[in-house]
Amino acid sequence: MARTKPLTTQQETALWLLRHPAEYGRRLGYTLLRDALHGPWMEEIIWGIEDMTLQSHRGSYKTTCLAVSIVNIMLTQRGKNIIFLRKTDNDVAEVLQAVRAALLHPLTQAICQVLTGKPLELYLATNKKITTSLYSRAGGAPQLLGIGLGSSLTGKHADIIITDDIVNRLDRQSKAERERTKQIYQELQNLRNPGGRIINTGTPWHKEDAFTLMPAPMQYDCYTTGLLSKEQIEQLRMNMAPSLFAANYELKHIASEGALFTSVPKILRETDDLGNHRLRNGIAHIDAAYGGEDGTAFTLARKEGDTIYLYGRLWQSHVDTVLQTAIRLSKEYQCGPIYVELNADKGYLSREIRNHNYAAFGYTEDENKYIKISSYLRKWWKNIVIIQGTDPAYIDQILDYTDTAAHDDAPDSAASVCRILDRR
Repeated sequence: MARTKPLTTQQETALWLLRHPAEYGRRLGYTLLRDALHGPWMEEIIWGIEDMTLQSHRGSYKTTCLAVSIVNIMLTQRGKNIIFLRKTDNDVAEVLQAVRAALLHPLTQAICQVLTGKPLELYLATNKKITTSLYSRAGGAPQLLGIGLGSSLTGKHADIIITDDIVNRLDRQSKAERERTKQIYQELQNLRNPGGRIINTGTPWHKEDAFTLMPAPMQYDCYTTGLLSKEQIEQLRMNMAPSLFAANYELKHIASEGALFTSVPKILRETDDLGNHRLRNGIAHIDAAYGGEDGTAFTLARKEGDTIYLYGRLWQSHVDTVLQTAIRLSKEYQCGPIYVELNADKGYLSREIRNHNYAAFGYTEDENKYIKISSYLRKWWKNIVIIQGTDPAYIDQILDYTDTAAHDDAPDSAASVCRILDRR
């Protein structure tokens, strides 16, 4: 039996680059790709077997990862063809131009020469189709075919189908567009060849959009990728509608129709430029959960002139499991007493707080919750300043609040402190 010829150092280097796609991408000029974040995304796109869905916030280089991964697939899986779909033909052309540039890059040319002994040639290169000299399938479909969702899919087939941002703002605004996108996505099942796979990337826009038909997503929101600083996140939050920020950066949906609160207040540090604590000598409030689907909301607040400084936490937990944390935060920020309702627990929580050697004030709630929130919290909302460290989920639940909202723990607690401070 003939012995396999050992790899040369050049071949080993070429293979190493292809097996480390983020490094390969950086050497192509995409210098912001990270091994720890983008490397696993690209490895799953290139070498995965099952269908996959990747959701990540805007500006996280999803599409860049796709372009580099497509080039990698064309270099290493030469018998496979790819269909690439985006919302419009112009969107498709943008990515195919990036793929073409990467194929012509001197590094890619050198890798191809080392691995095959031949230069990489482009037999076909337009804004919709690319076929290289590496493609081992004779005739038929191009190696890479780009399609906008408005184009016909009839008669097309592929080993790998990639969708990128086929769900966008139109799907949020139009039920007809959502249904059209979902119908096209279902049609893709008939386009893949036996043993083929479908890869999806994008951001969600509506709770009933086409992502509901896709495999459970790997999700990377703006708080987990490390690509955005806290200051950048807060600036983005302040400069766009709450529902838009939630969809594009937190990968979730909050209500926009009928919402009482449509903008995010200013968000500041705990201390001002002179070192004064904005919450010191304020009050605390707990909206307690004793089981079920409700959460425990905790609020610290202080009124200064026409401004209320507010800090909030939201836990999907029984109040007993988070009470010590709430008391610790009250001490840390020097806020007290802790106000609690007596209606549900007959004074249990206020006694527990006192047993932990902290001041509690129990009161009987006799005001309709919606009226309280729409009166006191809405009145003060434009003059509220959120203190950094507040749970994003706490803010989102307020922004999501309507008279039919499923959960109202955070707006209820925030409204309660506004009422207390207002009456003072």
